[in-house]
Amino acid sequence: MPSHHSEEEDKPCRACSDFKTWAKSQNKVTFTSPNKPAKPPPTDCPLDKDELGRATWGFLHSMASYYPDKPTQAQSDDMARFFNIFAQFYPCEPCAKDLQQDLKKHPPQTTSRDVLAKWLCDRHNAVNIKLGKPVFDCNKVHERWRDGWRDGSCD
Repeated sequence: MPSHHSEEEDKPCRACSDFKTWAKSQNKVTFTSPNKPAKPPPTDCPLDKDELGRATWGFLHSMASYYPDKPTQAQSDDMARFFNIFAQFYPCEPCAKDLQQDLKKHPPQTTSRDVLAKWLCDRHNAVNIKLGKPVFDCNKVHERWRDGWRDGSCD
């Protein structure tokens, strides 16, 4: 049976790979040697999967921490719609599909700032667990993304 996907879908996706994997797929020189530390890509290159993820989570958590304490029904509906639309267009296709599935099981909770921030933190922690990364204490989302740490280190 013929395949119905385009050549574009078969291209290595920089937004779906870490830089080293993407560079190898492009037949570019590897960035490590036994005597030399890895050379990071220049800062004016397209984001790789890890950079995109960090930037995205930072944006989403910041947005949640600045969301209204008492949103109107329209704001609540718009924010829920935002997350569902966002999941359709996220540049890393496997990440987008994973998020779409997660949103079906855990729809956006948009009734207040604290509820949205906690829901998003739980979604982020679910991804962290899949990736073998540490989980974040969701009681500290506003310290991390809006107010700064209580020890004053962000002042």
